[in-house]
Amino acid sequence: MKYVTIINDQSYEIEIDNDGAILVNGELRDVDFLNLGGSLYSIITENKSLEAVIDDDESKIAVMMGGQLFETQVLDERAMLLVQRRGGLNVTSGEVHAPMPGLIVMVTVELGQNVKQGDTVVILESMKMQNELKSPVGGVVTAIHVDARQAVDKGDMLVEIGPEPDED
Repeated sequence: MKYVTIINDQSYEIEIDNDGAILVNGELRDVDFLNLGGSLYSIITENKSLEAVIDDDESKIAVMMGGQLFETQVLDERAMLLVQRRGGLNVTSGEVHAPMPGLIVMVTVELGQNVKQGDTVVILESMKMQNELKSPVGGVVTAIHVDARQAVDKGDMLVEIGPEPDED
């Protein structure tokens, strides 16, 4: 089965055959993937052992690995064809939600601040790991819904980024 995974606006074609072999962009990868219980996984690849927390939402998958948080979309061949026919994947929402329950360590932006896509807006601690949550779009911080040391649940709205005002 073929899938397309999108991470940070870069897409990867992943093919998993009936024998469990994995091809990433046509390159064979040796990957051992084991569920350790719940959302915790062990991944062994290229003689490296990694632990990952994978949280599957309806629209996105959050992967926390090595202290970094990656929000991905995984589409099968049919879903990718539909997306391409609609004109592609466009991130239009400036909402930053908690991808998992945790504790807000720091809010790194202020109301009215200009941010670029990919700028860190909140640092969230979950499962003893700190994760930098990034702005999905460039714009202006229009709302901050959390403070440092505040506990949040998965899906809670943290920060909102709006479009930059037009300069006349």
